[in-house]
Amino acid sequence: MACLTLKKSNCKNCYKCIRHCPVKSIRFSANQAHIIEDECLLCGQCVVVCPQNAKEIVDETEKVKVLLQSGDPVYVSLAPSFIANYPGVGIDAMRDAVKKLGFTDIEETAVGATLVKNEYDRMLREGDRDVIISSCCHSVNLLIQKYFPKELQFLADVVSPMQANCMAIKEKHPEAKCVFIGPCLSKKDEALKYTGVVDAVLTFEELSAWFKEEGIVLEEKIIEDEFSKARLFPITGGILKTMALDSPDYTYIAVDGVENCIKTLQDIEEGKIHNCFIEMSACVGSCVGGPAMEKTHRSFVKDYIEVTKFAGAKDFDVPQPEVARMRKGFGEIDRKAVMPTEAQISEILRQMGKYKPEQELNCGTCGYESCRAKAIAVFQGKAETSMCLPFLKDKAESFSDTIVKNTPNGLVVLNEELEVQQINSAARKIMNIRSASDVLGEQVIRILDPSVFINVLNTGRGVYDQRVFLAEYGRCVEQTVVYDSESRLLICIMRDVTDEEAEKEKKENISRQTIEVADKVVDKQMRIVQEIASLLGETAAETKIALSKLKESIKDE
Repeated sequence: MACLTLKKSNCKNCYKCIRHCPVKSIRFSANQAHIIEDECLLCGQCVVVCPQNAKEIVDETEKVKVLLQSGDPVYVSLAPSFIANYPGVGIDAMRDAVKKLGFTDIEETAVGATLVKNEYDRMLREGDRDVIISSCCHSVNLLIQKYFPKELQFLADVVSPMQANCMAIKEKHPEAKCVFIGPCLSKKDEALKYTGVVDAVLTFEELSAWFKEEGIVLEEKIIEDEFSKARLFPITGGILKTMALDSPDYTYIAVDGVENCIKTLQDIEEGKIHNCFIEMSACVGSCVGGPAMEKTHRSFVKDYIEVTKFAGAKDFDVPQPEVARMRKGFGEIDRKAVMPTEAQISEILRQMGKYKPEQELNCGTCGYESCRAKAIAVFQGKAETSMCLPFLKDKAESFSDTIVKNTPNGLVVLNEELEVQQINSAARKIMNIRSASDVLGEQVIRILDPSVFINVLNTGRGVYDQRVFLAEYGRCVEQTVVYDSESRLLICIMRDVTDEEAEKEKKENISRQTIEVADKVVDKQMRIVQEIASLLGETAAETKIALSKLKESIKDE
């Protein structure tokens, strides 16, 4: 968008922005938030609430610096809410500061507010309109243009104070450029849409950063001024406080906050409101609650007091332009949103595990007020089924339970008090336990020797693939015991190796028997060999004796 940017790396998939977006104009894709320009009101709530500062208002400081370098006189139109953002700093101190930045001069937007409220008074005196809605707030105007086009007939076709003030400046100084400075994000969009009036828009945050960059320190210098009633515009009911309110046929109401504005517009659409002038502000508290007020200066009561103290009892003495010059047209803005059929909504709900109405928790964790609204958003490509936290939790638990129930290994989970928290069917089979309820919540000593668990808990070191014979169950297991410090649970995994041990013992017995047989065969063979050797030894001796005698007899002869 032209006014908002997203730092993708900072978006943590928390859905806080969608929870606070009054019209749900945020699309989630690939775990990232994307603002839908056709639906956005530029109220700035997503900027304010984002915990990671992933959404940023587009900074126009460099654009303004280029204007200052152009050689044309550049004037500031300063929003009356400045007194809340810079308490104790009057308009003269602000003039001195902006001149140091290179601006020609400064005027209060409240001067333009005087022209606007005069036009509202004129419309009320004519009395030919049933309901009149103030058009100062660009976000409210966008709300009506995009979501309540039938109520455009009730929106006052009058320029905003920002536009009225800049038009007056340029009428006095035809070569001038105008820069509006205020607490509002949507004014940047208004300046872009209605070209030729406001050349750039800065927020108070951008201005303060610029002052800091240039080393400019604001002085506390307020000069009392009685011509300043229009300075009340930035507080709730401030527009009404400046008006004559002398048309007895009308009721005068101030509404702030987009949710309240939506409810009021719904009442108008249903024909419940007549003969009424309605001051509407998108921000709670009106402009002093704007998204670009510096965070260190956010205090509704204090800001209200600062504005009322700075305001006076009279109007600025300025000539009122012709009615035609104060006119502003508003056309419908098509959101291009396609609504799904009931069958399509039901199918998406089923994908989220919502098969029956009672399964629709409407918990709002995804940011939508109901599961049905979330399903519509999924159809429109604004949301994903995975954004449903209860669904993901149930899915994860179901997946985990499936693994636990079907694994051939025994699983026993204990808390730090060595109480059984979970036991699967494989473990119950090993220990001949009929039902999990028989041992859940009980001390592990009832079913297993606790010494290994106590040792792991005390040392924090796990035991892996330890072979243990469970004499009471006649089972041999290979167990692993670990401690999860995050969940503060002890987990024991047992692999039944009884058959494996029996087979091993069987093989060992066969080997032992084979060795014994081999030993016997060897012994027998050795005896035979010895007997043969003995026989052979006797024969050799006899032969030797005979031959010796023969030899001797031969010698004698």
